Amino acid sequence: MKKLYLWCLLAALTLFVSCKKDGFLGQTQTTNLSNATVFADSANTVAFLSNIYSNVGFSFNPGRFLYGPLGAQVTNGGLDASSDEAEVSTTNGTTALEFETGTVNAAVVTDDAYKTCYNNIRAVNQFLKNLPGSPIKSFSKTQYKAEARFLRAWYYAILLKHYGGVHLVGDSIYTYTEKIPAKRNTYSDCVNYIISECEAAAQDLPFTQTGINYGRASKGACLALKSRVLLYAASPLFNGTTLASGDLGQYVGYPAYDKERWKLAEDAAAAVIGAGAYALNIDNSKPGNGFQQVFILRYNPEYIFPLMRASNVDFESLWDPPSRTGKNGAFPLQGLVDAFPMANGLPITDPASGYDPQNPYANRDPRLDFTVIRDQTQLQNRLQSGFSAVNIFVGNFNGIGTGPDAVNVGTRTGYYVNKMLDPNAVANDFTHLSNRCWPLIRYAEILLNYAEAANEYEGPTTLVYQAVENIRQRAGLNPYQLPLGLSQDQMRLAIQNERRIELAFEEHRFWDVRRWKIADQTDNIQTIGMEVDRNGNTVTYKTFAVRQRNFRKAMYLWPFPQSEVAKSPELVQNPGY
Repeated sequence: MKKLYLWCLLAALTLFVSCKKDGFLGQTQTTNLSNATVFADSANTVAFLSNIYSNVGFSFNPGRFLYGPLGAQVTNGGLDASSDEAEVSTTNGTTALEFETGTVNAAVVTDDAYKTCYNNIRAVNQFLKNLPGSPIKSFSKTQYKAEARFLRAWYYAILLKHYGGVHLVGDSIYTYTEKIPAKRNTYSDCVNYIISECEAAAQDLPFTQTGINYGRASKGACLALKSRVLLYAASPLFNGTTLASGDLGQYVGYPAYDKERWKLAEDAAAAVIGAGAYALNIDNSKPGNGFQQVFILRYNPEYIFPLMRASNVDFESLWDPPSRTGKNGAFPLQGLVDAFPMANGLPITDPASGYDPQNPYANRDPRLDFTVIRDQTQLQNRLQSGFSAVNIFVGNFNGIGTGPDAVNVGTRTGYYVNKMLDPNAVANDFTHLSNRCWPLIRYAEILLNYAEAANEYEGPTTLVYQAVENIRQRAGLNPYQLPLGLSQDQMRLAIQNERRIELAFEEHRFWDVRRWKIADQTDNIQTIGMEVDRNGNTVTYKTFAVRQRNFRKAMYLWPFPQSEVAKSPELVQNPGY
């Protein structure tokens, strides 16, 4: 722990150098600054805060888990590959593969969540301690202090969903020579602290940020984080936990169930919705276009807390097929594809849906094409204009044989990810870039948060229907309405599936199946892929086995890294590890 904090001090004082072209993360700064020179200069003080922002997307990052030697590491997917959304890109060992196979343990799990969050929490405390003496206008100091408190809450929220209750350091700044406490606070303590920080920060922030401040913490972001944390706290995994009892039980959840926690979550989401500051991105030029465009538009009414990025091919470099020089990320699984309904809103298992297994992608929910690349998906060509089909099929079709994108050549499942890809961007091609930023919190999540919490507390009311149907309407379903007269259980399943497809590859599915306490069902499965065989005009679709997944009860939470547990007997390990 002492080494961790020493490293943090050095890292926090070494300000990043950036060539980003706009936004508050675009300031170019020098390095090798001391604590005194940082906070004696207004620009350096602001840059110190911006550096804390730069790490907010590490858990969301679909390229999070790396393998290979330092300096030449390659991604093997993120939390999408650790869930039933996707398969890892290679069999090289990473935390993603360990979650797939059920072999994750304290000795091998990545320590990025623990280190990154506590490093940045300590940096926030340094900032708050030194901000009063910095030559910055009083009004700006008030806002920067509020932003920093939101960021501290953000990093604690990431720790909480990984580990349950963690040690709350308050405003303390420990040095490497001091004894650093490690005793865990209860789950309740952590939730209350995060909520109090969000509420305090919200008092001094505008509801939305605009202009060069776009992407900074706002009152809306504070309330949205509060909504997310309270929804998790009300969910079955934590609300009356059965993971452990006694003192350990208090660390991993609330020992007793309380239905009123759902009401707190409902009200928190309603506060964001009721403000009227955000809306779904709507574009009716073609079905589902608003859904696709939200991830391409740098500025849009749906983003509540985005991670700002310069012009980039962040996701193309992960998810584009090999013919577009991508193929570094995870591959979608057939189970996710099958979760998308038909364009008429009916699940493909409904006999009235019109689903044809020999034409499986016809007349489907438009979000499917904007989420998954399948055989014959049209993508931008590399280093030339125009679009062409991705040939994932095997066999021979019009003289085209099996190519680099084919199943079991380029993809392990028969699919690539299309979510958040800019249709005009190509991996590793500097003439085809995107101006996107990353959607860490967006309005569609808040609508689904509200629907879930309200359904659990009140049942399927008109407002619950409306929240879900707004998303289905934007998706381009026709009709978009849910069946009338759904029971609470039926509405729960509808909401869970809507979250699965609307929020796919946005760091939700891994956590959702855990907080719903259904991961022992969703992740103890034989995963499936799709092979497309083309021979002349004959096309055959055949599913095939990809991997047997294994899930242990311990995996509802992450283990603390063994290297951290070994430093202090105060840090009690999570159950099952």
